[in-house]
Amino acid sequence: MLTRRTLAGAAAAAFACLAAPALAQDWKAKYPELTLGVIPAENASGTVDRYTPLTAYLTKEIGVPVKLRVANDYAAVIEGQRAGNIHIAFYGPASFARAVMTGVKTEPVVNQKHDNGASGYYSVIYVRADSPYQKIEDLKGKNLALVDPNSTSGNQAPRFFLQKAGHDVDKLFGKTFYAGSHENAVLALVQGTADAAANLWNSETDTAVTRMVTKGMLKKPDGSPMAQSDFRVIFRSDFLPEGPFAMLSALPDDLKQAIRTALTAMPKKDKAAFDRLSDGKDLDFTPVTLKDYQPIIEMLRYNDEQRKRS
Repeated sequence: MLTRRTLAGAAAAAFACLAAPALAQDWKAKYPELTLGVIPAENASGTVDRYTPLTAYLTKEIGVPVKLRVANDYAAVIEGQRAGNIHIAFYGPASFARAVMTGVKTEPVVNQKHDNGASGYYSVIYVRADSPYQKIEDLKGKNLALVDPNSTSGNQAPRFFLQKAGHDVDKLFGKTFYAGSHENAVLALVQGTADAAANLWNSETDTAVTRMVTKGMLKKPDGSPMAQSDFRVIFRSDFLPEGPFAMLSALPDDLKQAIRTALTAMPKKDKAAFDRLSDGKDLDFTPVTLKDYQPIIEMLRYNDEQRKRS
């Protein structure tokens, strides 16, 4: 029997069905194209190769074109999100923390779970295995290649953890310089521009060095290929949360949900694209929140305070 109540319920259901696509069309009109910004962890061509399958996957899942933007430096991703030009970003943990600390309205979505089951990594300081340096004190007065001011493993973490161990980076080393990317820092070490290099270390089988070895980027003076064993780690930080994929907080809720759903489903829905991000070393994505990065925010605050005092 039709009653006023059942008719009203049917009308409400019909309206909801019509409203949902309308809402989607509303955000698509405002955001006919999205930009994924990525920090320069490796050279530009390598980054493009690594992330292009992801943008193709997101384009398909979200329903609007997603374009890749490889930033020149870490700060460019921060400023791109601040300006609203980068809708989705892949950050390192320190660059994400810096974005939050400087007022960028961005929220983390997922980060990567590595082949050791951890959604995080370490900062290390490498030396050449054929060098005489066995401990951090041996590098007094030597040259250190850092990565970028906003790099976690390549600047913020080594400064923080070495300070905690009683070593001021700027006083311990004779010279420090920013190489611009993790790969460039390793190359500076190989080429002799630096005696040591700060870098990332995910697991025994997944580091900046192992990835460069796989790509044939590291050569000895005689032209023979280098291996992981040609490098020695003489300092390792405490565990750090992996950097997040983050989206602008101001995006419409329907769009944010579409981004969240797409990224969460990617490891199983498009395994080839997911594996390309890490050369097959990662296992999954892990959902994250701002709380996961609070220790990194505190680390940056400590480093900022130390810099003011020096």
